[in-house]
Amino acid sequence: MGAWRVVSGCTVPIPGYGFPATDMSPRSLTCFLAALASLAGPVPAAQPSADVRKPDLHVDPSPVTASSAGLVVSYADMVEPVQKAVVSVYSTKIVRERVQMNPLLREFFGDRLPERESEQRGMGSGVIVTPDGYILTNNHVIEGADELKVLLPDEREFKATLVGADPKTDIAIIKIDAKDLPRVTLADSDRLRVGDVVFAVGNPLGVGQTVTMGIVSAKGRSVGILDDVAGYEDFIQTDAAINQGNSGGALVDARGRLVGINSAIISPNRGSIGIGFAVPVNLAASIMRSLIETGRVSRGYLGVGVDPLTAELSEALGLEKNTRGVMVTVVTEDSPAEKAGLERSDVILSVNDRPVASLQDLRLYVSQLAPGTEVVLKIIRDGKPRTLTATLDALPDDGTGTNELLPGIEVSRLSDDQRQELAVPGSIDGLVVTSIDPRSPFADRFVQNMVILEINREPVTDVASAREALRRGARNLIYVYYRGAVRAMTVMVP
Repeated sequence: MGAWRVVSGCTVPIPGYGFPATDMSPRSLTCFLAALASLAGPVPAAQPSADVRKPDLHVDPSPVTASSAGLVVSYADMVEPVQKAVVSVYSTKIVRERVQMNPLLREFFGDRLPERESEQRGMGSGVIVTPDGYILTNNHVIEGADELKVLLPDEREFKATLVGADPKTDIAIIKIDAKDLPRVTLADSDRLRVGDVVFAVGNPLGVGQTVTMGIVSAKGRSVGILDDVAGYEDFIQTDAAINQGNSGGALVDARGRLVGINSAIISPNRGSIGIGFAVPVNLAASIMRSLIETGRVSRGYLGVGVDPLTAELSEALGLEKNTRGVMVTVVTEDSPAEKAGLERSDVILSVNDRPVASLQDLRLYVSQLAPGTEVVLKIIRDGKPRTLTATLDALPDDGTGTNELLPGIEVSRLSDDQRQELAVPGSIDGLVVTSIDPRSPFADRFVQNMVILEINREPVTDVASAREALRRGARNLIYVYYRGAVRAMTVMVP
């Protein structure tokens, strides 16, 4: 497939730290990928107030082809209002690192080497979606930032507050204190078609706001960009040129409506080769509404494990070979699926009339629905069609708060989807390691996708109980499951 690169805010060298001051103009900087490890903590998310209201979005769900048009020789009239709503996002974070020291001085300092601080700056793009200053951007643009600033096309600059972020979709919401701002209209990204004309608007490579044109090359792409956070990928693929610094910018249709948030590219050379990806605006808007209204991301939970419906399975179940769906292999006890009457070997055809052809389809669609939503499942059981109704629960441990068990070690409750993907037996339960910071002092003890079963002989099923089971200043006995075997290890926690 070739190397993939996350299109990030641009990393900026700082005067006095190995770079000349002449390189410091934000508009002329050479941009690097912001997939560099984040060395500082995240900007504290704003807590929702008691008088939180729903974001004032302008939505036009009609398909782009609904308007008739003759020969088009310019898109300037469409592009101009969009440009006013696309902003540059500047992030600053404090980087701490140990000073390199002459080995002879270690006799005085030992292993306690002094640290020095420097600033690391990044740049990306964002899209104003409400007149009172809510801005959609990418999580990787603002991740780890200590300070955020937004520069509007009219040269006004504002400090921004992080409302919330969702690494699993690479979406973040920031807010500036302003009124009567220009904003984009949101389209219905589900109605996009391959071949629709689209435009990417952002600030690539720090050269200033730029508009590029292409088409929708594909829909529903899942290319592994968010695998390290067990993310939800449903990307729009486009050949409109997207480069470093475009992240968080707008992908709009030929009527100037927002259809996606530019997020990533696949490229062997870090530059655009016509394979770019954007988060569909329907997905981004659902994340935004949840973060603004509740301060966290609440995802629906059905409680099933499924397998794709192959030709062999269809034949074994007495179905037509062209039947598209997923076969239920696991029904979690006391889950919405069990309460609705789903059984093993049932074939799920659709959820709320939306076709389901893979685990990814089912997982993505259910995750976009709020807990408490009633869904209609069309299934086949014993060769006969049936209809069941389920009321979704909340997906466990899926808030925007941290799931850090130890410094640099992120965990989450082992879900049915993860159990299916990792081939973990039903008798195993615990916390799965979802990400490891390579700078963590525990990076050599844990492995991604390892399942933590017990800490000091206490079973762990959530982050809170796992933290309580840890003994500070002592050696901890931890039982883990990895690659088909249960192992014991000891970890010293300062």
